[in-house]
Amino acid sequence: MTSRVCVVTGAGRGIGRAAAIHLSGQGHRVALVARTESELVSTAAECPGETLVLPTDVTRPDSAGEILDTIAEKWGLTQILVAAAGRNRSAKLDETTDSHWQSMLDLNLTSVFQWLRAALPPMAANGWGRAIVVSSIAGKRGFKHLSAYAAAKHGVIGLVRSAALELAHTGVTVNAVCPAYVDTELTERTIESIVAQAGWTRADALHHVNSLQPIGRMISTNEVVQALSALIDNAGMTGQSIHVDGGLVHG
Repeated sequence: MTSRVCVVTGAGRGIGRAAAIHLSGQGHRVALVARTESELVSTAAECPGETLVLPTDVTRPDSAGEILDTIAEKWGLTQILVAAAGRNRSAKLDETTDSHWQSMLDLNLTSVFQWLRAALPPMAANGWGRAIVVSSIAGKRGFKHLSAYAAAKHGVIGLVRSAALELAHTGVTVNAVCPAYVDTELTERTIESIVAQAGWTRADALHHVNSLQPIGRMISTNEVVQALSALIDNAGMTGQSIHVDGGLVHG
C-alpha cells in the first residue's frame, strides 16, 4: 500500500475523527484539522501513525491555503482530502434567521468550496488525488425544520459533481458520502433538540431517530468510514454521492 498525505477537517469528533484514525491505521500520514485543539490532540492519541495537529476555523477564507501550505512544508503535497467538518441546526422555516441560514451555508457549503478550490489543482497537476466530502442524506431529500442545512448539503453535492467532471481526466476523483443519522455527538444534540422542541422523553426521541432508518438503528461511524475508504481505493468512482443510510433513500 502506498502511504499518502491526508488532511481531515472536522477531525476532532464523529465521522472526521473516525476517518482520521482509519487513515492513520492504513499507513497514511494524517493532518488533523478542527477548531478545538484539545479534541485534535485526543484524536492524534488514537492514531497509530504520524499526525499533524492543526487547529483552525475552516470557515475562515484563508484557512485552507494556510493549512495546505503548512502540510506541504512538513510532508509535501496533500493527496487525500476528507472534508468532514459540518453541523446541523434545526428551526422552522419562518423561524430561520438570516444568521442561522448563513452559518449553515458558511460551514457546510462555502468552506468545502474553499478547501476544494485550494486542494484540487495541486492534486491534478500531480496526476493523483482523492477528495471526499461528508454530505448528508439531507443533501438528497428534504427534512422538516432543516431547510438551511438541507439547502447547504444539496449544494455541496452539486459542487462535488461539477468538480468531479472538471477533473475526471486528471487522475483526481471527487465524491461525497451521504449518511443518515450517525451515532455521534452531533446526533446526540439533535436528540436533545427534539426533546426540547417536542417535549418528548429522551427515550422517545432516540426511538424516533432510530426508526428513521429502515434498518431500525443509527449508522455507525465505521460504516461511513468503510464507504469513504472504498472511494479512495476505486479510481473509477467520481462525482458520486454514496448513501450510507440504512435504506432510507433510493436513487
